[in-house]
Amino acid sequence: MNGVTDLFHAAWGFTPDAVFSAPGRVNLLGEHVDYSGGTVMPLALPQRTFVAVSPRTDGVYQAVSAQAEGVQRATLAEVAPGATATGWFSYVVGVPWAMAHEGLIDEDAAAHLGLDVAVDSTVPLGAGLSSSAALECAIALAVDHAASATDPTRALLAATSEGRRRLAAACVRAENEIAGASTGGMDQSIALQAREGSVLSIDCRDFSVAPVDIDVAGAGLALLVIDTNAPHRLVDGQYAQRRAACEDARSTLGVTTLRDAFDGAPTSERLTHLLADWERGAQDPSRNTSPAQAARITPLLRHAWSEMVRVQQCQDLFDDRSTVPRDGTRWSRLGRLLNDSHLSLRDDYRVSCPELDVAVSAAQKAGALGARMTGGGFGGSAIALVHGDDVSVVAEAVAEAFEARHLTAPAFLVAAPSGPARRET
Repeated sequence: MNGVTDLFHAAWGFTPDAVFSAPGRVNLLGEHVDYSGGTVMPLALPQRTFVAVSPRTDGVYQAVSAQAEGVQRATLAEVAPGATATGWFSYVVGVPWAMAHEGLIDEDAAAHLGLDVAVDSTVPLGAGLSSSAALECAIALAVDHAASATDPTRALLAATSEGRRRLAAACVRAENEIAGASTGGMDQSIALQAREGSVLSIDCRDFSVAPVDIDVAGAGLALLVIDTNAPHRLVDGQYAQRRAACEDARSTLGVTTLRDAFDGAPTSERLTHLLADWERGAQDPSRNTSPAQAARITPLLRHAWSEMVRVQQCQDLFDDRSTVPRDGTRWSRLGRLLNDSHLSLRDDYRVSCPELDVAVSAAQKAGALGARMTGGGFGGSAIALVHGDDVSVVAEAVAEAFEARHLTAPAFLVAAPSGPARRET
């Protein structure tokens, strides 16, 4: 944290008013279902993005980053979808823009509110560990604090769960409309509402949250994160194409979200019926979707619905009321869910890449109970559920597999559930 205050002082010549931080995240299960109303099971990482800030009264946002060169500067009036803000700075200015448009900042106050900002991060960039959402959420807390500091009647949104939910929604809007990434709301929700030591279950229909007792360390296991160092990009159209296809399917089915097609808890039996009904409907000329379009959408639907079933099975597995014994069987079943998720993401959703497949395969062969890609895909990171004593063994096996295929060497970290975005000083 000292690094970001030093950077701020070097850039602006005075001491920052406050420092805020937000965590990166890794998703245990529930990939590419957040924008389809599914439930996701992420955990916040100890690695965080820090922002040192001081308020301005001229509506100017100017920022420097330890991870980028130069000074970025814009007024809120200059921020709009398709405007000139790009790269990491679009996340900085997109958040106050979205907060203003969501009514979280008074319109008159928003015109004058600005920030001097310095950014530093320990969240690996481009690794699919949500460095962008960490930056957004840290900025959201900073703007929230600055807005309340200038208006004593304004309640601090970060002080309540509902307020944090609203901040997360604004961050999602910033990422979608200003940064141009068609992401769902999982990353922002976990960054703002994480609970220390717990995996969080997030129902993406209403973004309600609940902790899930998945004590990996207590079972003598570890969740190894493998950063493949294959660049992770969500703004090249691939992510958006899949999201649009899921939206087409939702519209054709006439449901509010794809999750609602289950009409109850997702089960394997209901999944079989849903897919059969979809394939029969592909032959119906009254549908807006042509048979060829339906055929392209079918594997995407199969992934989305089957992933929702896997999440439900995981929740049942770790539900205290479950009849499943709390022994190795529970963890081996979780491992199989991770393995099945990766196969589905690789073969049906088609968002994996050679580096991710090598990481998963090598980890499995080295003794991992289960492994899968995590995050948006097309690069980024994988996770492996391993015995605590085998962390170095599995990591070495993955590194050797990369070297044998002449791939860029991967990096590793062990995920331990951390706390949410917060004020540091």
